[in-house]
Amino acid sequence: MFTDPQIIINNDGEAVYYPLVFNTVEAQKLLTELLSNIEWQHDKVIMFGKQITTKRKVAWYAGEGISYTYAGKRKDPLPWTPLLLSIKEIVEKQTGATYNACLLNLYHAGEEGMSWHRDNEKEIVPESSIASVSFGAARKFAFKHGSTAQKIELMLDAGSVLDMRGSIQQHWYHALPPSKKVKALRVNLTFRLLIK
Repeated sequence: MFTDPQIIINNDGEAVYYPLVFNTVEAQKLLTELLSNIEWQHDKVIMFGKQITTKRKVAWYAGEGISYTYAGKRKDPLPWTPLLLSIKEIVEKQTGATYNACLLNLYHAGEEGMSWHRDNEKEIVPESSIASVSFGAARKFAFKHGSTAQKIELMLDAGSVLDMRGSIQQHWYHALPPSKKVKALRVNLTFRLLIK
C-alpha cells in the first residue's frame, strides 16, 4: 500500500514520513508475529566506559557476514527470516531504496526511549536511506540540528515508515523521547544499507 509522503526535513539531508504503509490490521498482525518470531535480546552497550544492559531488547538481522558496531559493541547477524524479507520488500518499494540489514528495537513501554544520536557508523553506506518502520504504540520522534539546534517533532504511528537519507546523519541528531503516558509496547525496525 503506497501512501503519500510528508516531507519532514529537506535541508541538510532528507526525512520523509509515510503514514499507514501497513494498514491497522496488517500492522497488528505483523507486531504479533515479530514479538514471537524474532530472537530478541537485551542490548548491551558501552556508556562512560562501562557495559550497560538496556531495558529495551534488540535484534540484528542481515546478509551473511554483515556485522554492525555501535555503542562500543559488535553485532553479528542473524539470517533473514521470511517475515523480515516480506516487510523489507514492501519498504523498498515505498522508499525506492535497497537494504541489506535491519536493526530491530523492542520498547516495552514509553519509559524506554533513545537519547540524541546519529546513525553515522562507518559500516553504513554514506548518505544511504535508513527506513524506520513502526509497529505498536505511537511514539513521539524528534530531530535536532547539530549547528542551529532547530528541533522538529512528529508522531510515528503503527504501520508507518520514516525514510532518512542524504546528509541527514551528518547534520541532524534524532531521539525517541521517553514518555510516562505511553503504556503499550512498540517495535521498531530500521532497515539499512551496509558496506559488505
